[in-house]
Amino acid sequence: MTMTLAGCGGDSVSPSDVTLKLVAADYGDSKANSSQKYWDELTKEYESDHPGVKVDVSVYSWTDVDRKVKEMVDAGNAPDMAQIGAYADYAAKGQLYRVDELLSIPVQANFVSQLSDAGQTNNTQYGMPFASSTRLLFYNKTLFSQAGLTPPESWNGLAAAAKVLKSEGVTFPYALPLGPEEAQAETMQWLLSGGGAYTDDVGTYSIDSEQNIKTFTWLKDELVGKGLTGPVAPAKLNRADAFAAFARGEVGMLNGHPSLMQAAAKKGVQFGMVPMPGVNGRAKATMGVADWMMAFKKNGHAEQIGDFLDFVYDDKNVLAFSHHYDLLPVTTSASEAMAADEDDQDLAPFLDQLPASVLYPVGKTSWAGISADIKKQIAKAVTPAGSPTGIFSSLQLTATAADSAS
Repeated sequence: MTMTLAGCGGDSVSPSDVTLKLVAADYGDSKANSSQKYWDELTKEYESDHPGVKVDVSVYSWTDVDRKVKEMVDAGNAPDMAQIGAYADYAAKGQLYRVDELLSIPVQANFVSQLSDAGQTNNTQYGMPFASSTRLLFYNKTLFSQAGLTPPESWNGLAAAAKVLKSEGVTFPYALPLGPEEAQAETMQWLLSGGGAYTDDVGTYSIDSEQNIKTFTWLKDELVGKGLTGPVAPAKLNRADAFAAFARGEVGMLNGHPSLMQAAAKKGVQFGMVPMPGVNGRAKATMGVADWMMAFKKNGHAEQIGDFLDFVYDDKNVLAFSHHYDLLPVTTSASEAMAADEDDQDLAPFLDQLPASVLYPVGKTSWAGISADIKKQIAKAVTPAGSPTGIFSSLQLTATAADSAS
C-alpha cells in the first residue's frame, strides 16, 4: 500500500506537471555496474505506474557527489532529492523536509532503529538511511593455516598472530589504513573495540577520553612500533590500497566491509571473517555506516517525493540494491528477509552486527569538519614521534569549539 500524509507541504501542482530531480551516488566501480543502471530501471518501473510523473536521476562518483549537491543548493537549484553522505548541514539550515512530511507511516516505522536514530537532528528525522554496512575482521585463511594460527579474539591475540605472520614473511601482518581516504573509519573501529567512541552516551564529543588514548597508545606501541603493520606507513595507506593488497594475498588481517568479500573471491583468496577483537575478548560494539537520502523543500513536490520514496523503500527494491552492491538493507523487513534467505548467508555475519553497531555522529553539523580533521591528523598519533594524548587533545579542542559554534 502507498499512503501519502495529509498536509505534506500543501502542493497544488498536479502529479502530471511534476519532474522530480534526484542526485545520487555511484556505488559501482565501473560503467558496467554503475548505480545509474539501478536508478534507470527503478524509475522506469515507477513512471510506468505513474504516467504523469518523471524522475530525472543524475549519478556522480563519491568523489564528486557531495560537492555537486552543495554547488546546486548554493546556486539556488537544489534537487528534489539527494542520496549522499551527510544531511545535517542542510537540515540545520531548514532546507529539508522532515521525514514525517514525506513517507507513509509504515515506511517510516520500517527503518532499522539504529539507522533511523542516526538520521535525526535535534530529535527530528531528516535523513533517511539508504545503504548501510558494518565491519568485521577479515583474515587470510591460507596464511593463517600455513602459520598454524586461529582467528584472534583479543588485542593480544591479534598482536601475537601479526608477529607470527611477520616471521612467515607476510607483507602486511595487519593492514592499518590511516591514510586520508577513510582514516576516520579505521579509527572508529579501533576506538569502539577499546570501549570508547567519538562521542559519549549523551552525544558530547569525547575524542580525548582515557579509553581512546589507551587504544591508540596500544596501537602505536604494540602494532606500528613493532613493525606489524607492513612496509607502508599507516598515514600513507588508504583503505582501497589495503583492500587491493588483501585481494592479492599480501595481508594477514584487516577491518573490512561486505564489498571486500567479492573483491577477494574474484582473486581466489580464501578468507574468513570474525568480529573485531577487543581488549580482553571480542569487542562489544562495531562500527556501522549509513548513506543518506534527503528531500529539499526548494521546489515543493512533497507529496510526489513521498510517494516515490515509499516505492524506493519497498522491500523488493531495497533488497535488489543491497544484493547488487553487497550492502545491508536499511529496513527491518528487508533485513529479516535477507537473514532468512540461504543465498544471503555470506552477508549474515555483517547483518548480525547491525543491531549493536555504532554510527558516526552524523546528526551533528560539526561532524563533517571533525571527520576531515581526523583524516588529516590521526595517523600522527602512531608515528615514533607522535603523542596519542597530544593528537587526541587537539582534536577534542577543535571538536568542542566546532560543536559550540554550530
